Amino acid sequence: MQEISLSILDWVIIVGFFLLIVGVGLSYTKQAGKSLESFFLGGRNLPWYIAGISMVATTFAADTPLAVTELVGQSGISGNWLWWSFLAGGMLTTFFFARLWRNSGVLTEVELSELRYSGKPAASLRWIKALYLGVFMNVVIIAWVNVALMTLLDVFFGLGNIYWFGIPASLLLTALAMLWTAFYSSMSGLMGVAITDVIQFVMAMFGTIVLAVLVVNSDQIGGIEGMKAQLPEGSLNFFPSFGDGESVGKTLGLSAGAFFSYAAVQWWASWYPGAEPGGGGYVAQRMMSARSPKDAVYATLFFQIAHYCLRPWPWIIVGLCCLILYPELQLEGGDLKQGYVMAMRDFLPSGLKGLLLISFFAAYMSTISTQLNWGASYVVNDIYKRFMAPDAKQKDLVLASRITTLLLMIIGLVVSTFVNSISGAWGFIMQAGAGLGLVLILRWYWWRINAWSEISAMVAPFIPTAICAYLGVEFPEAFLYTVLFTTVVWIATTFLTRPTANETLQHFYNKVRPDGAWSTFPNYYIPKNGLKFGGTDEQSGNDISNEIYERTEAPKNNLLYLFLCWISAIIMTYGILFLLGKIILQEWSTAGMLTGLVLISFLALRYFVGKTRVFA
Repeated sequence: MQEISLSILDWVIIVGFFLLIVGVGLSYTKQAGKSLESFFLGGRNLPWYIAGISMVATTFAADTPLAVTELVGQSGISGNWLWWSFLAGGMLTTFFFARLWRNSGVLTEVELSELRYSGKPAASLRWIKALYLGVFMNVVIIAWVNVALMTLLDVFFGLGNIYWFGIPASLLLTALAMLWTAFYSSMSGLMGVAITDVIQFVMAMFGTIVLAVLVVNSDQIGGIEGMKAQLPEGSLNFFPSFGDGESVGKTLGLSAGAFFSYAAVQWWASWYPGAEPGGGGYVAQRMMSARSPKDAVYATLFFQIAHYCLRPWPWIIVGLCCLILYPELQLEGGDLKQGYVMAMRDFLPSGLKGLLLISFFAAYMSTISTQLNWGASYVVNDIYKRFMAPDAKQKDLVLASRITTLLLMIIGLVVSTFVNSISGAWGFIMQAGAGLGLVLILRWYWWRINAWSEISAMVAPFIPTAICAYLGVEFPEAFLYTVLFTTVVWIATTFLTRPTANETLQHFYNKVRPDGAWSTFPNYYIPKNGLKFGGTDEQSGNDISNEIYERTEAPKNNLLYLFLCWISAIIMTYGILFLLGKIILQEWSTAGMLTGLVLISFLALRYFVGKTRVFA
């Protein structure tokens, strides 16, 4: 293993970065301490560009370049359909759900349970989801991000067989980085996290672009043309080659079943962090923190374009170069994700080593800070405040939030010791949420969905997942079986259980103003002094005694133009993604055609947006 040493300039860059981030984060301590809304939503005052960049920065973790390198090593460029397929769901969130989340006024995604549903099932769903998402799923995500950082440290510094105090050195260093992140995020709240996200995203993107340029122009690669000449056949295909796979070798290419699962089913059927159908998680947190519904829509649209178009190509180019530079990683027992870090080790000069290390730490910290803040919001707001200390003062709740942030850090660090494969963890998350997505979409647009629908859809995937694991059925067949089973279960459960109370549904409809199948509520109510609507909903506990409304005709259904916005935005974003790829690969004729497609879809999107109430 090549010995790596950092220059004084490298260390100055690293230390300066950590001090800058903590300084910026701590400057928001006073603001964060005002209330739970200030701590977890930044006072609902984030402009669209801050909220949007924060979304992108959070999904750009230390694991992401490594995982993309692993996917490219296994399946070429087409392997990225594992996550490219989520674009349809992301754009659905942008146009169908962003304004609804902002209108809801809830503090967390989980709090929506008792705004949308009623009675004990709604309360049960709230605490179940808070534990399931805020603790269980959250620590799995934290764990795979930690594994990525440990992989970087092991390969870059040769720490793989080094132990300090009987503990792997990379694990101890990751624990220190996580403690540093937990410290400033527990003090600064979401506003500090979002502002530091902006700094971290810029640094992370700059570092990955610099590495891609250095690697592809190295003597071993010889530029883009040299790279293309040396790569295995099929590895540059944007879409998989079906059949026996001989044209791309045994390790490259996707099967027809896998591609169908990714492109046609996965985006709407599976819960996945950052790409939840209907929005959710930290994406919903950013939408709810936006200063207006319009800002929420713009932030989410920017996130989709930056997430799918701006970020991936530097990683993909390095991943392709790793196929040439480190063929031994393709052999049995090789760890494909190490290729990215090996390229860092081998091609970065003094000074730039520190810069790219900082880009990785920036990506790591932006994700961990968000995961800790988001997870703590569920534990404190939806378990502690709702069920254990409903009369707690705001300052006590903020203190509980800071303590919970540190506790989640410890749990996440422990779980990190049990995770080995980053892409394997991705697959587990998608399988565990297979079939849940459609419920999360329809709860906004169909009044008949109830709390039992969500509960059954959360539990059901684990049954076919266990059976498939026992029988040796793998993805994508296992995923499709799980989606089918879960869908049958939740639909049956919906019609076998009582619907949500009318008072709760009317209150939800008044506040959120959704489109869709709400014919039971053909009118909605808007505020007006002098006329009271309702009181306290006895089943859900929603206090609506102080809400003043007048009855008015519901606005015209908006779904057709929202659908056209969605289609136009998907075409535009995939067009930009492929256009940038063709420009990088110097395939100019195809790039020209894609430019026309992007312009046409953009103009169509502008027209259809003007016909909607998407910014209302």
